[in-house]
Amino acid sequence: MNNVIITGATSMLGLALINECIKNKTCVTAIVRKNSYKKHLIPVSELITTIECDVSDFASIAAGRYESYDALYHFAWESTNNTERNNIDAQSQNIGYTLDAVRLASKLDCKKFVYAGSQAEYGRVEGLISPEIAVSPDSAYGVAKYAAGKLSNMLCGQLGVDFIWTRIFSIYGIHDKPSTMVMYCIASLLKGQKPSLTRCEQLWDYLNSRDAATALYMLGSKGKAGTIYNIGSGNSHPLVDYVHAIRDAIDPSLALGIGECTYATGQVMHLCPDISALKKDTGFVPTVTFSNGISETIEYVRNTMNTASKYNR
Repeated sequence: MNNVIITGATSMLGLALINECIKNKTCVTAIVRKNSYKKHLIPVSELITTIECDVSDFASIAAGRYESYDALYHFAWESTNNTERNNIDAQSQNIGYTLDAVRLASKLDCKKFVYAGSQAEYGRVEGLISPEIAVSPDSAYGVAKYAAGKLSNMLCGQLGVDFIWTRIFSIYGIHDKPSTMVMYCIASLLKGQKPSLTRCEQLWDYLNSRDAATALYMLGSKGKAGTIYNIGSGNSHPLVDYVHAIRDAIDPSLALGIGECTYATGQVMHLCPDISALKKDTGFVPTVTFSNGISETIEYVRNTMNTASKYNR
């Protein structure tokens, strides 16, 4: 690919994909919200052009610096924290924003629209989760992700843009949100505190953000229109194994509060994606082990905490 556009460019996945594009010498138009406090995280490179534009105002973006683009990656999504995931009004707005992003892709002559869907579209599923199974989302966030995917797929067909539907499972890595289980555990343990956790019996599939970016880049190049691709490692383990790996990478003597919290109502116990379509169409193979990826993430959190401490003195 020569030129791509990324909305939500300062998200964990947006930043990881930008770095993957730089590695492949692909030019990026990065769309970030106005006055974004994370804009400084975007790498400085002659390959990167930044546009400040809120997700509600994609129509204001003029024709691009290139005659055409290979793909538009749509990561921008409002109200993603746990307290807002069942806010029906907030989540429904995201459907319209996604359709606006499709119209932008058409206006800028993008060949593909790569949609960042979610594991939440499936709802609660036992065992291996195939893209072909019937979806049954049980949160407003999951419903909105599914509806946005269906409608943007239809709109892409009407506008002549190839639609690539990804459903992203559990990604971790640098620039992740502090509220995730991985980042909560890391931050607590680095402070010498005991993280309070459930029994951690869930079967989970974690993929490092660098591997996720590689998969997404490959889909922009090789993904087949209309196909749904699960994004994960393809290897699931009990959540307790990941928790122990995080603790042991910091200090094996630290305590873990496993079992101190009860499961949430409707707790999803299986997040085991079938990634065979991704592997078949792109040749994707994860390369970052959880051990290496979590060590990198721990170092990132440690440096972030040290920097914050220095400025708070």
